[in-house]
Amino acid sequence: MIPELGHFAAVFALACSVAIVGIGFIGAQQLRTNWVEATCSLAKVQFVALFASFALLVICFLQDDFSVLYVANNSNTALPWHYKLVAVLGDHEGSFLFWILVTAIWTLVVALRGKRLPIELHGYVLATLGALNLMFLLFLLGTSNPFLRLVPNVPAEGADLNVILQDVGLLVHPPFLYVGYVGFAVAFAFAVAALMTGKVDSAWARWTRPYTNIAWVFLTVGIALGSWWAYYELGWGGWWMWDPVENASFMPWIVGTALIHSLAATEKRGAFKNWTVLLALMTFSLSLVGAFLVRSGVLTSVHAFAVDPQRGFVLLAILCVTTGGALVLYALRASTIRSRVQYWGISRELLLLINNALLVLAVSTVLIGTLYPLGYEWFMDGEKMSVGPPYFNSVFIPIMLVLAFFLAIAPVSRWKNTPMKLVKHSLLLLAGSVVVALGTSLVLADTLSVSVLCASALGIWIVVSHVQSIYRQRNSLTFGYLGMSVAHMGFAVTIIGVAVTSVYSDSRDVRLATGDSIELNERTYEFVSVERVRGPNYVSDQGRFLVDGIELKPERRQYLTRPTITTEAAISPGFTRDLFLSMGEPLDNGTWGVRVQEKPLVRWIWLGALIMGIAGITAAMDKRYRRLAARDPRTLGVVASS
Repeated sequence: MIPELGHFAAVFALACSVAIVGIGFIGAQQLRTNWVEATCSLAKVQFVALFASFALLVICFLQDDFSVLYVANNSNTALPWHYKLVAVLGDHEGSFLFWILVTAIWTLVVALRGKRLPIELHGYVLATLGALNLMFLLFLLGTSNPFLRLVPNVPAEGADLNVILQDVGLLVHPPFLYVGYVGFAVAFAFAVAALMTGKVDSAWARWTRPYTNIAWVFLTVGIALGSWWAYYELGWGGWWMWDPVENASFMPWIVGTALIHSLAATEKRGAFKNWTVLLALMTFSLSLVGAFLVRSGVLTSVHAFAVDPQRGFVLLAILCVTTGGALVLYALRASTIRSRVQYWGISRELLLLINNALLVLAVSTVLIGTLYPLGYEWFMDGEKMSVGPPYFNSVFIPIMLVLAFFLAIAPVSRWKNTPMKLVKHSLLLLAGSVVVALGTSLVLADTLSVSVLCASALGIWIVVSHVQSIYRQRNSLTFGYLGMSVAHMGFAVTIIGVAVTSVYSDSRDVRLATGDSIELNERTYEFVSVERVRGPNYVSDQGRFLVDGIELKPERRQYLTRPTITTEAAISPGFTRDLFLSMGEPLDNGTWGVRVQEKPLVRWIWLGALIMGIAGITAAMDKRYRRLAARDPRTLGVVASS
């Protein structure tokens, strides 16, 4: 009965989405306040229905209802209850239902918080979000129903969750990622509404920015959590491998970053209007590209869902309809929102333009590197090739270093024109940062790396220039400016961490027996013992190592239901370095393959991402957005243009 109720709730949500599209669109077109308000009520009902549907699917997992095909394929009675929650999102059907629920949550937020928006804009935004959920629900119910039954051939036991996914980190990584992914649908909807109304001004940018900031925060933290999970769970000690599915989440983040900066220019100066709208369309379109790559079966990855090509074709159709329709609308209506702001010389507008150009160039390199192997396989009759880290590192990293240079100048820039004395002062700070970075490198490292020197100098320059700017504006500091400054400093922390850990990490693969030891960087790693440990659904060989008085216990696990072996690394974390141990295969004469790694500043990568996330929330708390919520113009609402 529970699966049928979950299925019915999803069907009811589909009916709500149809009504949201029709009533919202007509209400906006005919300026009917009561119709738009009815759309808000429907958004609430849609959310309740989808929440109930998802909750009922969770109950099916917790009750081990193997009459449900999705539960039977992804769970097991021996699976701990918290991993059963992970299993709900562990494959295509359940994770896509969660995607739709998140879309409904964002629709509800817009319905509640957007009641102060002009009727026309509010109606079009809700109708667009409703149309997206309509397509998603049709796809789910037509090809990916998580409530399909196995009656009467109900298995006595489930197949178990993919052992790679049996980790508590998967309780938080996918939700953060999906909230960010789907959150850009709101910016997409605002862009569509702007094209429909022909109105893009400072107020429109102010309405769009909080939603974009929050979506960007969730995606930032979600990507960082995924990197952290891969680092400690997969056993290889890396934090980013330029996997196509990793790139699928990274590309909308890059364009979303450009969108945030472009929205600032549109709000403050009325600049980049067309560009801002296009970025809003493309950010969510890249989210859909990511969904297609992950769920279509065209990629093989530890992150990908194994989905048949037929469902991939339907996802491709959704991508083409959504992106193609939006771009056609843009081509027809872009001339109505042309910017008329001019700027010359060194100015904040110019720096934002350079920032956007670099970010778009960066995402283009990632997109080419991700899709080129697929195109090659298509045209070469199935012959496979791969594009790996050497390509991405050689083209992407230099772009980011150039971007860092302009970020350091950002605090001294001014709208319209920047006095040259401020630029010269900033360049003096650069010279001092180079000296500090050079001295630090010579003290802490045996060899001098040019790449580390450049990254460290730029990172120090960014931090110093922004701290100085915050101090100068301490009496008139806004949450928006503070958030922007802290986000740039978080980026600086990340690039320093990336550079240092990439160049100065040490790794040694050795063969050890109990009682043996190995020295690395003046530390002694002693292999004390190995013991057999039994978990809830696995058995493992657990090693015991001692290093500097710290006990590390890496494992080699063998899962019972799915005969799969995984490596569980042991990590001694630190602010300045991580000690990383992993055990491989048992070898002859009682020896084991062991990998020992020391990774300086690796946690700065995720610390920087966390700082950026906090900064994004800070920026979204700016009082400009609170004042906006206090307005009450339920008129056609032609708002003041900048």
